[in-house]
Amino acid sequence: MNPLKDIILDSNAINNKLRRIAFQIYEANINEEDIILAGIDANGYILAKKLKTILSKISTITPILCKITIDKKNPRLQIKTSIKPEDYQNKSVVLIDDVLNSGTTLIYCVKHFLNVPLKQFKTAVLVNRNHKKFPVKADYKGISLSTSLHEHVQVDLEGKDWKAYLN
Repeated sequence: MNPLKDIILDSNAINNKLRRIAFQIYEANINEEDIILAGIDANGYILAKKLKTILSKISTITPILCKITIDKKNPRLQIKTSIKPEDYQNKSVVLIDDVLNSGTTLIYCVKHFLNVPLKQFKTAVLVNRNHKKFPVKADYKGISLSTSLHEHVQVDLEGKDWKAYLN
């Protein structure tokens, strides 16, 4: 099989999708002074950093990065954030990850953030798969895929040549 057929997003497409997501985040938060970009470690945080760069160029909103550390195999264990809850209290928060698969990781991260009052809470993913176990949705998404349960989406954000694959 030709490995090129497995690539669903190349670096250029990923950058275009992230630029569009950044504009959507800006439109939804146009009256905010700052916004929390909460990226799930590791790929979600890399995407959050890229969105921060884009938002800084296209808007006057100050994006504040927050790294979320979660054990994806045991999401009920303690979730850690790089900023204190009082730093995101009454703020607009965007939770960012690379792939929305079953929704398990996102739902537990959402639960964590709901321990403090927020002004607004949205989710952003690069790839949205339509196999959710939990009632969580992506408010901002790069691409939606209807895949079989046996297929796997992998996002490679190493170096400068980013790609998303379907295995």
